[in-house]
Amino acid sequence: MNEWLYLAGAILIEIAATLALRVASAGRRPWYVGVVAGYVASFLLLALALDAGLGIGVAYGIWTAFGVALTAVLSRWLFTEPLTRTMMLGIALIAAGVFLLELGQS
Repeated sequence: MNEWLYLAGAILIEIAATLALRVASAGRRPWYVGVVAGYVASFLLLALALDAGLGIGVAYGIWTAFGVALTAVLSRWLFTEPLTRTMMLGIALIAAGVFLLELGQS
């Protein structure tokens, strides 16, 4: 159970760091501190999830899929970036791929 909590934390922190990167790249340099700290914390939590028993294929797949999907949705909301039907189809295909990875490991 802890492995899933570690993974959830890694995902949420990675998304926050990526969104902070968008803010930092727009000229707010102090945000880079949060970006670096967020990515380091996210990788540490991902490592804890692996140490607790999650396979790398499943953990990394879920981590990246949720990261891509939620970052795209949140960047649409926060930064009014595009989120087209094609992009949403891509997110759905990523989710399907992660599901198949999980299914294949069982």
